[in-house]
Amino acid sequence: MRGYKMKRSLPAQTILLPSPVLIIGTYGPDGRPNIMTAAWGGISSSKPPCISVSLREATLSYHNIKEAGAFTVNIPSEKYYKEADYAGMVSGRECDKFKETRLTAIKSKLVNAPMVKEFPYALECKLIKEIGLGLHTMFIGEIVGMLADSEVLNPNQVPDIEKVRPILFGSFGSMAYYKIGDKLGDAFSVGNELRRE
Repeated sequence: MRGYKMKRSLPAQTILLPSPVLIIGTYGPDGRPNIMTAAWGGISSSKPPCISVSLREATLSYHNIKEAGAFTVNIPSEKYYKEADYAGMVSGRECDKFKETRLTAIKSKLVNAPMVKEFPYALECKLIKEIGLGLHTMFIGEIVGMLADSEVLNPNQVPDIEKVRPILFGSFGSMAYYKIGDKLGDAFSVGNELRRE
């Protein structure tokens, strides 16, 4: 049959294309700020507004979140892809990632967690639930605030993807970072073209 593409069965894998690049900000018991890069996360509720991130117990951020009961989710723009990569390569137990990346930690006024000053925006989260899922624990944080650079906001005062220029992770299929492409169409609108009379 012309135009028919063969589908192939593959083993179950943790590949979701694309994956977000999330920089998780936490404080250690000693008050030292730390960041780590995570790709396994996303919005999990609208009321209350919540985001989840799944971390391994081996990470310093895992223990910091459990201790402080809070974290931030920072969104790096494409010019910070090297810093984002570095924050996921090394442990905060071994080095000061803010110092190594020359990024600046600023304290959230709403939760006990740091934010990255240079990144366009961050979500301030209060830990409300944790769920053990085998090797990972899913931390669910209620978003109690957001701090954003004014120049990345749209007329509705929310971050604009074309101004933020977030980076994407190609997951374990390509092991690379990507930038966003062109707008395809307006959401909750372009699909109307498929409606039948």
